[in-house]
Amino acid sequence: MDRLETHAAFGGTQEVWKHTSATLGCAMSFGIFTPARDPGERLPVVYWLSGLTCSEQNFITKAGAQAYAAQHRVIVVAPDTSPRGEGVADDPAYDLGQGAGFYLNATEAPWAAHYRMHDYVVTELPALIEADFAASDRRSVMGHSMGGHGALVAALRNPGRYLAVSAFSPIVAPMQVPWGEKAFSAYLGPDRAAWAEWDATALLAGATERLPILIDQGEADSFLEGQLKPWLLAEEAARLGHPLRLRRHPGYDHSYYFIASFLGDHFAHHAAALHG
Repeated sequence: MDRLETHAAFGGTQEVWKHTSATLGCAMSFGIFTPARDPGERLPVVYWLSGLTCSEQNFITKAGAQAYAAQHRVIVVAPDTSPRGEGVADDPAYDLGQGAGFYLNATEAPWAAHYRMHDYVVTELPALIEADFAASDRRSVMGHSMGGHGALVAALRNPGRYLAVSAFSPIVAPMQVPWGEKAFSAYLGPDRAAWAEWDATALLAGATERLPILIDQGEADSFLEGQLKPWLLAEEAARLGHPLRLRRHPGYDHSYYFIASFLGDHFAHHAAALHG
């Protein structure tokens, strides 16, 4: 494992590391912020999953997360959004292939050889973080857009693994929107029953854990009506009695300006569970 960057920030350290992933069969980069801590102290970890076209850089440079992580004394880990490199399948479109891993385990050629982002972010990456950094096994997960979908699915598919979950502008029902239909057709094939295993709205009925969900959505988001549709998950949660808080914000779009505006609330939500 090689350290690519290190920066002092808010009394802690923001780093970027590169390692070889056995799960993905390629080199992967991730950002990690570690706040000031006592010698030997191990801190809980918030995992952030970014959206389409992003890498590990977007969140760590645009969101202002380090200040909140330092305040709440949590480590923040932000992986890349897909496998990368020579020999890794790709597509010229922005919403498929490299930069668009959708945090699932692909079953169809040529994607299945490398695109196992769910197993990477849920299992391999946390094992590395907990072995090689000052991290405890108390974890939470949040994300944006495609990464919001990934966060919700990771929590719903893995009861007991995370203590909190939240999302900004998530794709909550990928089976019902163009982004999801395109990606799932490519990565998972034509069987929609297989798609349901990666759709938060479809998974909610089978959830064995009532982990409270926090979602923030901008009402000026150009993707709201066509791709995101958070009300679909909110309606299913209300039907099932699953705790979900959907906050809609007039004037806010899909950008990191929106994320930065409400990120403090998400860190408070996560820290309460991680330190509780």
